[in-house]
Amino acid sequence: MKAPQVGFVSLGCPKALVDSERIITKLRSEGYAISPNYDDADLVVVNTCGFIDSAVEESLESIGEAVAKNGKVIVTGCLGSRDNTIRERHPQVLEITGAHALEEVVGAVHKHLPPQHDPFLSLVPPEGIKLTPRHFAYLKISEGCNHRCTFCIIPSMRGDLDSRPIHHVMHEAKRLADAGVKELLVISQDTSAYGVDLKYQAAEWNGRERATRFYELVEALGELGIWVRLHYVYPYPHVDEVIPMMAEGKILPYLDIPFQHASPRILKLMKRPASSQNNLERIQAWRAICPDLTIRSTFIVGFPGETEEEFQELLDFLTEAQLDRVGCFAYSPVDGAVANDLPDPVPEEVKQDRLERFMAHQAEISAARLQQKVGRRGKVIIDEVVEEGAVGRSEADAPEIDGQVFIDNATHLKVGDIVEVEFEEADDHDLWARLI
Repeated sequence: MKAPQVGFVSLGCPKALVDSERIITKLRSEGYAISPNYDDADLVVVNTCGFIDSAVEESLESIGEAVAKNGKVIVTGCLGSRDNTIRERHPQVLEITGAHALEEVVGAVHKHLPPQHDPFLSLVPPEGIKLTPRHFAYLKISEGCNHRCTFCIIPSMRGDLDSRPIHHVMHEAKRLADAGVKELLVISQDTSAYGVDLKYQAAEWNGRERATRFYELVEALGELGIWVRLHYVYPYPHVDEVIPMMAEGKILPYLDIPFQHASPRILKLMKRPASSQNNLERIQAWRAICPDLTIRSTFIVGFPGETEEEFQELLDFLTEAQLDRVGCFAYSPVDGAVANDLPDPVPEEVKQDRLERFMAHQAEISAARLQQKVGRRGKVIIDEVVEEGAVGRSEADAPEIDGQVFIDNATHLKVGDIVEVEFEEADDHDLWARLI
């Protein structure tokens, strides 16, 4: 008997990708096959993003494509919280669920495409179905967020902070490591707040009691003997505690911290804590402990009320902070965000001008910091082997968002290998290296 086939479209951030992996793992364990195209699928699940207007439009277009090419569509993900928006454009959608709704999505699939379970054909690997390459995986440690940043609607879509107990996270991490994963990318909406909602409850892992807390989790992950990379780390004071672990090589010397701005007044309007001066002092202290620390961040320019002087304050912060990798967005009103009602919106042409000036300013900083690596040695994880050689990433580079390292003629390497190299050349984004 042919297994029922489900098509899957996954949009948005790595957190949504993990949701997709869990849904697919559950469906596969129940005997469903995952179809790579619309034609063979009995129905299609679209996991949407709804964070900014462009993501909403991409999600709506993807739903429309699935409806047109298949006809039977279930919608889940962040945009699912805006049922009316979806129904207005695509009234023929079968079911709509919100984000982080594994049971609801699977239940909707059961309703419209009942399972035909065969335990001999429906086995899944112990690490579950992954949508990333075999050598790296995203490890989601919590859902939701307790902050109410005025530009963000994540809490309304994904709820308040909901941490996974530390032993649950570590069991998944160990399964992934045992399955050959060489790099774990730790993700959540607010990684450094991990465990606050559980009052840091303790659980046994690897022979000892550990609190469900940021430091203890990082410490436990550092014992796995694989690369561990921290994303979406809010700069709370206790983040300082993990920097020595980076200096000791237990986890990667990499912090992804969304600073968002440098002006105390704008940060206050955004409802983001910490002053820019404090952040500069923290960065200097971190680098004193761990000189090889890579810091990635994101910023918003053109936030309502931002003056030219405050924008210049942001550029000055970049000069002082010397961040390695930076992303930036011009403020875009998001349906439901409190910031939409703030006075003195910045004209669109001014926002775009500031975005261009910001990126040009940071590009010089990033390129100069990359040039400093030339002549030095480091480790590289191989992502791809092509005719000319191997393509990988250094400890300073997360997949898809950072740079790459090109190693000419290294065609004997395999995907997932971690090798030592000497960096020989750099451009604005990438490095070229030779094997040692």
